Amino acid sequence: MKNSLLLFSMLLCLFLNAQTKQLKMDANTIVKDSAGTVYQYAIWTHLLSTNEYSLKFIDRNHPDEGFIIYKLSEDEKNKKNAAAEARAAKAPKPNESKFFTTGQTISSFSAKDMEGNKYVLKDLKGKVVVLNFWFVNCGPCRMEMPQLNKIVDQYKDNPNIVFLAIALDEKYEIEEFMKQIPFKYHIIDGGRYIAQGKYGINLYPTHVILDKDGVVTFHTSGVGPGTIHWIQKTIDTLLTAN
Repeated sequence: MKNSLLLFSMLLCLFLNAQTKQLKMDANTIVKDSAGTVYQYAIWTHLLSTNEYSLKFIDRNHPDEGFIIYKLSEDEKNKKNAAAEARAAKAPKPNESKFFTTGQTISSFSAKDMEGNKYVLKDLKGKVVVLNFWFVNCGPCRMEMPQLNKIVDQYKDNPNIVFLAIALDEKYEIEEFMKQIPFKYHIIDGGRYIAQGKYGINLYPTHVILDKDGVVTFHTSGVGPGTIHWIQKTIDTLLTAN
């Protein structure tokens, strides 16, 4: 978790200029809109993660006073996204997690998602399976959700891929969370017995991608600059493989 939080702080800094990067960005950081409304930590970090917002100093000479959050113009957003994609494409493949081994066939589980759909992992052979292990109060998990949602949208009409998010939290907690931050994976609530009991996971988020034979092809824990890029790249490779 410490490594994930460190990476989260580092990625937040990418939204700011060099001077801002020297500041500690956390739940005590003051962030307001132009009307003076103070934003909660979960809200402003989520807005930043969409790549549609940025921050500027309230007073550059007094950085401790906090920041103004503002929406980027289309031109600013396009430039920012292009720069972020270029950086991600150059990023090395993320470190593998300590919970899985590339090439292994992991043990199966059976569970229902929040919509009542039943999933048995061993029965999903023939499909690419993208797993995400997370919990509501995980800052790095929240930060990556907008980008993960874009990947889900890209493959929403492809029957050969399944996105499953195993959450530690109970259904009512997730429903409350998703009123502010949507997550488009099929979500299995109360999944602590899967994440921790079956696989021994204690770092979040943890991502695992299984090929059509159910074999681990990609896995990593935490959030790094290349995580989303490599998830996308792995999915594309597996879907086009014979």
